[in-house]
Amino acid sequence: MTEFTPFASLVGGAMLGIASVLLMASHGRIAGVSGIAARMLPPYLDKSAPGRAAFILGLVAAPLLYATLVGAWPTITVTSNAIVLVAAGLLAGFGSVWGSGCTSGHGICGLALLSQRSLVAVATFMATAIVTVFVARHLIGG
Repeated sequence: MTEFTPFASLVGGAMLGIASVLLMASHGRIAGVSGIAARMLPPYLDKSAPGRAAFILGLVAAPLLYATLVGAWPTITVTSNAIVLVAAGLLAGFGSVWGSGCTSGHGICGLALLSQRSLVAVATFMATAIVTVFVARHLIGG
């Protein structure tokens, strides 16, 4: 079972919310990680590329900052099955493109903007996640 961390979750959620509001206020952009990452590749190399690079760098630097402040790396448990990891990555990438956005874009920004499309997207990926966890933990036994 994953350890419940209400304080860390609250702080992390607040940071995501603040960052999303700041990005929208300063650049008029939705804070969707998949869109930001996709625009790091041509033909999107434009004057906003350094800001997107800083955003991606922040995602990479966050665990380093955590380890520096806490004195230990974040505890993460990942399956050792490479096939499952590759399949999950492909499905998440495909879903992000097919759904015209990722969990952060739809779940944080889209819902805040009262987007019906985002509400449908969030309901779909949450239902899919719930079913996946149930099947994996209770039917397959993983």
